[in-house]
This record gives sequence, structure tokens and C-alpha cells, in this order.
Amino acid sequence: MFPLSDFCYRLLLVILILFVFMGIFILPVLGRTFYFPSFSNVSPIYILRFNRVLVSMIAGGGLAMGGLVFQSLFRNPLATPYTLGIASGASLGAAVGFRLAVWFSGISGGVSVFVFLNFSPVTVGAFLGAMFATFVVFLLAGGKDTSSEQMLLAGVAVNFFFASLIVLLQYISAPHDALQILHWTMGELQNAVMVDFWRMFPFVLLLFFMLLFFARELNILVTGWEHAKSLGLDVSKLRLILFVSVSVVIGVIVSVTGPIGFVGLMVPHIARLIVGINHRRLVPITFLGGAIFLAICDTISRSILYPVQFPVGVTTNLIGGPFFLWLLLKSEKRLC
Repeated sequence: MFPLSDFCYRLLLVILILFVFMGIFILPVLGRTFYFPSFSNVSPIYILRFNRVLVSMIAGGGLAMGGLVFQSLFRNPLATPYTLGIASGASLGAAVGFRLAVWFSGISGGVSVFVFLNFSPVTVGAFLGAMFATFVVFLLAGGKDTSSEQMLLAGVAVNFFFASLIVLLQYISAPHDALQILHWTMGELQNAVMVDFWRMFPFVLLLFFMLLFFARELNILVTGWEHAKSLGLDVSKLRLILFVSVSVVIGVIVSVTGPIGFVGLMVPHIARLIVGINHRRLVPITFLGGAIFLAICDTISRSILYPVQFPVGVTTNLIGGPFFLWLLLKSEKRLC
């Protein structure tokens, strides 16, 4: 790892920002069928793709920042909102919300037919599920004074338990309902609309500035909790604030997109290799990198087997699986 000079860092930041703005307008054009916009006639297909790119970018940036916080908080490159059970809690809540929607509507195999304050039961259920998972992890780990190892183990246990409940819900559901739940739990952006972007944008933006504000504290946390306490940092309070804040953002994102794995694992790790461990530099690079990465993955998902579109979570998993194995092998060599 070779930390970048200030000039190189600013140059990288400008390049990533340019990539984001170029991607917003170029990625909707790409695919087996090209749709070029014009001032006189903008194709509805281009508009749908444009909205989808925006939603994928804001979701990718939020997921990447969530992974960055957890990796720094627990000093573990494998710590993500998914390994800690937050995403599986949101998925369980969404599955329960879907079943309640079908039950209340009285239409077997139907999707939600009612909304609450413009939020479907699936969206509300996913958010509540993420919050419930956060509470359970803290409860199982023994509260805010617990160790990082205890919280990680509690998160893994919650993750497997909630995943089992999701499978149970699928098993007792009608075939069409089970397929809908399975499709959502893969993470997809096929039905993304502009309102989804505005639902996530305030939370992700607030988290972005919050992490910049706590950049110094995060830099200290990376050196170890005991060392941070010796420097006068209230580790328990800071950890609680960061954990809950990230959980809220992940809950909002997953309630819209479904669980999309490996974004929070890969992007922060790559950003750390490039710019070092200074979180004042890491946060912007991680956010922009996550936005670009998920937008590109979604473009691949809707284009490679056109007209068939598969969930973007499949693409990120196919890329993230080998990356995860590489991290494991790298960690094993470091221990030897």
C-alpha cells in the first residue's frame, strides 16, 4: 500500500466524480439495444434506465460507506452489514411485509395493494427488520460495552437465524409468492423509480457528512479500542452512534433495493489499498467507488442476457465471491 500524495488524491477524486457524472448519462444508453436521448424526444426506456442508474449509484455509495464503517469499527476486513445480520433482518422484514400485504389484500399471489404514507409494506417491513436485527445483535452481544469479537459472532448468529426464517416463509408460501420473495432477496433494481432515489438520498447524504465529521475518531478506532480509550475517546458511545446510524441507512437502502451483497466488502477494501487508512480521504473515495461499482454491475445485469434481466445481487455475488476468497487467503498468509 502506497498512500497517495495530496495532488494524486485530488486528481483521483476529480476522476471519480467525472466518472460518476459520465455514468449518469452514458450508462442508460448502454445495452443490447441503445437508446440515445435528444432534446426533442427522450425515449421512455432511457428515462427508466436513467432513474435506475441514479438509484443504483446512491445505493452503492451507501452500502460501501456502511461496509467501511463496520470494517473500521471492528478492525476486520470481512465485517459488513451482511455478516452482522442487518441485511438479513431487513430481508426477513420485507418477506413478512410481503406476506402481510398478500394476506390483507386477500389476493393469493398478489403483490402489495396498499401503501402507508407512500411506503409499501415490503419497504416498511425491511426497515423495521433492519432495526430489529440491530437491537438483537446488541442484546446478544451484551450491550454497548461488549467486545468486537462478541458483536461479530452475534451478527453471524443473527444472520443465519434470520436466513432460516426467510427460507421457512418461502416454503409455506404459494409458489408465486415464494418466487417473488426469492427474487427480492437477491437484490434487484429492475423496478427502480425516481421516488426510490429521493427516499435514500437524505439518509445517505447525512451519513456521508457524519462520517467526515467523525473521520478523526474513526482513524483512532482503527488503532484499537483500548488505545482509543487511553486517548480519551468514548468508544462505547461512538460505536453505538455509528452502528445505529449505519443500520438505519442500510435498512432504508435494503428496503428499496433488496439485499445486495459484497459492495460493502470490496469497495472499502480497495479504497483503503489505494488511499490509505485516513478516513477523511477514505469516505469520499469509498462513496464514489461504491456508486460507480453498483451502477456498472446493474448495467451488466440488464444487458448481458437481454431481454432477460437478472438481479444485480447475482452480479455482485459473482464478482465478490472470488474477492472474498482472496481476502481469506491473504489473511491466512498474514497469520502464517
